[in-house]
Amino acid sequence: MSRLFRTSRVFAWFFLTGISLAVIMASSFYLYLRPGLPSVDQLTDIQLQTPLRVYSADNRLIAEFGEKRRAPITIEQIPTIQLHAFLAAEDSRFYEHFGVDLRGLMRAAVELVTTGEIQSGGSTITMQVAKNYFLSRDRTFIRKFNEILLALQIERELPKDQILELYLNKIYLGNRAYGIGSAARVYYDKSVNELTLAQMAMLATLPKAPSAYNPIANPERATIRRNWVLGRMRDLGNITPDAYELAAAAPVTASYNAPSTEVDADYVAEMARSELFTRYGEAAYTDGYKVTLTVDSAKQQAATDALRDGLEAYDQRHGFRGPVGKIKEDDLAPDNLTRAMASYPRVEALYPAVVTEIGEAEVSLFSRHLGELSMAFETMTWARRHRTENLLGPEPQSPSDVVTIGDVVYVKRQQTAENVEVAAPDVDEGEVPVVPVQKVALAQVPDIQGALVSLEAKTGAIQALTGGYSFNQTKYNRATQARRQPGSTFKPFLYLAALERGVTPATLFNDAPIVFDDINLETTWRPQNSSGQFYGPTRLREALYRSRNLVSIRLLQDVGIDNTIDYLEQLQISTEGMPRDLSLALGSGNLTPLEVARGFAVIANGGYDVEPYLIQTIENSNDEILYEAPSVVLCDDECDALTADSPNPDLGFPAMRVAKRLADERSVYILHSMLRDVITRGTGRRALALGRDDIGGKTGTTNEQRDTWFAGFNYSIATIAWVGFDQPTPLGRAEYGATAALPVWLDYMQVAMEGEPRSFMPQPNGIVSIRIDPESGKRARPGQSDAIFELFREEDTPAAIDADDNRGGVAPGDDSNLPQSIF
Repeated sequence: MSRLFRTSRVFAWFFLTGISLAVIMASSFYLYLRPGLPSVDQLTDIQLQTPLRVYSADNRLIAEFGEKRRAPITIEQIPTIQLHAFLAAEDSRFYEHFGVDLRGLMRAAVELVTTGEIQSGGSTITMQVAKNYFLSRDRTFIRKFNEILLALQIERELPKDQILELYLNKIYLGNRAYGIGSAARVYYDKSVNELTLAQMAMLATLPKAPSAYNPIANPERATIRRNWVLGRMRDLGNITPDAYELAAAAPVTASYNAPSTEVDADYVAEMARSELFTRYGEAAYTDGYKVTLTVDSAKQQAATDALRDGLEAYDQRHGFRGPVGKIKEDDLAPDNLTRAMASYPRVEALYPAVVTEIGEAEVSLFSRHLGELSMAFETMTWARRHRTENLLGPEPQSPSDVVTIGDVVYVKRQQTAENVEVAAPDVDEGEVPVVPVQKVALAQVPDIQGALVSLEAKTGAIQALTGGYSFNQTKYNRATQARRQPGSTFKPFLYLAALERGVTPATLFNDAPIVFDDINLETTWRPQNSSGQFYGPTRLREALYRSRNLVSIRLLQDVGIDNTIDYLEQLQISTEGMPRDLSLALGSGNLTPLEVARGFAVIANGGYDVEPYLIQTIENSNDEILYEAPSVVLCDDECDALTADSPNPDLGFPAMRVAKRLADERSVYILHSMLRDVITRGTGRRALALGRDDIGGKTGTTNEQRDTWFAGFNYSIATIAWVGFDQPTPLGRAEYGATAALPVWLDYMQVAMEGEPRSFMPQPNGIVSIRIDPESGKRARPGQSDAIFELFREEDTPAAIDADDNRGGVAPGDDSNLPQSIF
């Protein structure tokens, strides 16, 4: 007995010594590691990495920027059954343990020994929160001990529900989805409260191995894991056996769902992204900023569609450039087609397809995006071969005149009843879904480019903007970056300068040949009208609506080049690219479409300054407004006093922007009237299709038709369209502002103006309307039958007719209304 007693005492001492040493070691580790542990208070202040989201003015999603897709939600928004699914998979005793589950650790060890893998996991949810928020992924003893200590600390300071909410918003669930809210959208395009039991269980499988159990990449393995989760839920009493049977038999319905943008507005999205990056750096992509733009979704979509349609129409007018590639006959076997077509990208609504069979009236094709296709010959009749911008080949008589077997061409889905029922899948790789044969039309990706900008005239808010055919094809934003010659679209600024200097719409200028030996132009210059003809003495109003070049040159001589440049600077139009010679009258300077639109907005609003802006508000992840665009106040007098009062120190950004008057309102009012004549009587008559009488505008075409423009406005909105090649080359002899750019403007404005009331500039004081002789520009004789009314500033009215002078017209030797304008 004594020997047994002594042996027991030795073992007891060894046991106590071991326990003591373990306690000492644990305490030593704790004392060593405790100072380096982060404060749990940081968890309540954690900024989850949430992408930047850009919205239209009517709250439609335009774009999302950021590597991590996340949509933070509260635990109250998550269905109880979804919480049970995650707890069953990751930590069924979460509400019972104190942060470290010894029973769970033992169960994980048994699973490892018996099955070779850990099904339920040894780390508690609290330990995973500690690891995900504070610690590295290193597999070391020190890191694991830190994880345990932090878990204990978190459990002491935070309630269980808050810990679970932090976990469900942070956990990575594959396919760039962080958090359960984002994962529900990525895999099922649903909110968390719309998921089925099978889908909830599938999401709960992902924390353990987001790649291995991914239902898209590994559906069979994911199904096995899902059913295990469902079994755990049944065993824990979370679901009934019948619910388990139904959910376990459910098919895998997961698919990848990219962020569902609601507006096609890549160019404005990039402008917003660039501005946010300038303000906040890399944090712009992770801190959950919400940016609301000034663009209206309907107008923006109309602008995108109008420009694409206009560029495609120009492209087809100038013929078919041929196939974009050729597939060898050996690769035309059905099994090889998808691989053979992999290098041909989709461009917006145009799909690459390979010709597989040619019949007498139709062509069969294959597209890796759309599957088997049929193209009728009637959709190919436009495809005369392109030779030059002015010359086309013969009209095709059969499909074989256009394509051959193996040709790769672009096609566009036709809006037929059969096609509407079959949505075009956005497939870039893998097998093509089985769909009925769809009908398509021959198309081609345009070489021509363009831009459209629409501004709210009084504030400068961008209503719509698009900078090219396809942002994915080229990121170059022509609306803001392309500096091009505006051509005759520049003339209204020159005419406004003249009106302010006393020239009137009735002033006569001679439309006659002129030759300049100008050292600034380096060569002899013989400007002409676009028609090549000359029309003699012409009233200024008529010269504008008929876009007479020679009158504009003589007008610039009358006003003076330096005076005109000074006036442009007064209007705050960039003069950096403006020539200091008479070619300025024909718009030979360089301006971006946005600058031209801004200039026309100044005209449209009655002569007030305009600063175009795109961002209306910036909010943080807590919906707090960090920036809001200031309201705009139009000001005529004592504007500096208003400017001094505009900052709002409580908001941290200006509450008001004062728009000062830049141009004489009477001169602007008269110019409105003259530019409305461009629509009703001149080069912009196609705009009459709008069915409105409040629209003014101006066409523009540069030498050799290298740039085509149309700018149109009323008192509320100013919109410009530009069409041209990125490298300035002729568009063709038949292409003008009225044929290439105006149709783009018109298609957009038909949407933008729908339901909008007429909007005219109010007539200011000091304007008079006087009957004049249309030939001389002087006051009409009493009873003159062909007299017309004209607008004048009251100090610029024509001289009264002497009571004894009933002749009217221009008396022999009388050149009082024809100064240097005629010569």
